[in-house]
Amino acid sequence: MALTVGMVTIDCVDASALGQWWAAQLGGEVVQENDGWFVVVSTGEGGVMLAFQKVDRVTPGKNKMHLDLVTADIDAEVERLEAAGAERVGSHTMDDFSWVTLADPEGNFFDVAQGEG
Repeated sequence: MALTVGMVTIDCVDASALGQWWAAQLGGEVVQENDGWFVVVSTGEGGVMLAFQKVDRVTPGKNKMHLDLVTADIDAEVERLEAAGAERVGSHTMDDFSWVTLADPEGNFFDVAQGEG
């Protein structure tokens, strides 16, 4: 038996707003609203679906799982994300690999790295 990733779900206090934000950043679209308690974003054909689940209180501290995004132009993409409301958490380099850690409008960390994007 083989497993495949069906969706990545993120807890948040405003699922509609965060789902719309991520859809805009990834060029995707909200495909399910479910009265704002569970919002599903399609990132395009073959892409992973993202879900945003409304919770009364998010778990404090650093999230244990995060998105790793790749782009051909890391500087331009990080600048665009910051202009859209993301906050830079830090920049990192390991050997010849560099990435920037950002937080979305609800404080969920995600990374942007140089790649084929």
